[in-house]
Amino acid sequence: MPAIGTAERSAPLLADSARLLRRAYWCLRVGASACFIGHGAFGVITKAAWVPYFAFAGLPAEWAYKLMPVVGTVDILVGISVLLSPRPIVLLYMTIWALWTALLRPLVGESPFEAMERAGNSGVPLALIFLLGRPRTLRNWFRTSLVDPDREDRAGLVRVLTWTACLLLFGHGALAAITGKAVFAAHYATLGLPPTLAPLIGWAEMVVALLVVIRPGPGILIGVVVWKMATEALYPLSGAPIWEFVERAGSYAAPLALALLLIRANRARATLGRSIK
Repeated sequence: MPAIGTAERSAPLLADSARLLRRAYWCLRVGASACFIGHGAFGVITKAAWVPYFAFAGLPAEWAYKLMPVVGTVDILVGISVLLSPRPIVLLYMTIWALWTALLRPLVGESPFEAMERAGNSGVPLALIFLLGRPRTLRNWFRTSLVDPDREDRAGLVRVLTWTACLLLFGHGALAAITGKAVFAAHYATLGLPPTLAPLIGWAEMVVALLVVIRPGPGILIGVVVWKMATEALYPLSGAPIWEFVERAGSYAAPLALALLLIRANRARATLGRSIK
């Protein structure tokens, strides 16, 4: 009888744990997909700001505008494929490609914080690899099933999401507080706020980013999600294409998935504590 009682008590915990894990999985899956679809849309419609990145590879503006729709189409197809059937090999490609496109910004003379702010673009697909369970064989790089990751992969997953959430928030704040990126002041102006407020908000973001690493908790992370969605929504509200909001989906997915995983861990510890008593 005691064994049956223990099993009965553990069943709801296991069901709740699986539910939260699956929610985090879908959060990352949709985030990675939306990021690439949004980024790809800018390639299809062409974006003048991309020309210097092609120039870094030795391609003139004429070729840049010819290749942008090709690059954009590939991004969109990759995003759709992850939404339909995520596979580690595709997620690895997304991680490397997103990291490279982010690093192009400081390579062409932009602030390093531009790359840091885009940590969600590469961090989310990388986190999905850990959540699916890092492939140990060549065949597993092409599988798509969701498994409960082992302890090592769970730890890696949390680390990736923690630093992703920290970097994207710190980079965003530093662009406002340190480099004085004009677009933020313009965004706040649409709400009737003075431009002098932008640097103060930036410093606050940087402090919160450090708290995400030092004392991560579901509450602060959900606050980060709400804040990021609200601030990035200022792009379309200011007249920019909606794709500016969509391609930043990794910035919403990373802290939200981490919050779900921390809730899962907290509930498991609480239930274990009660069972020991």
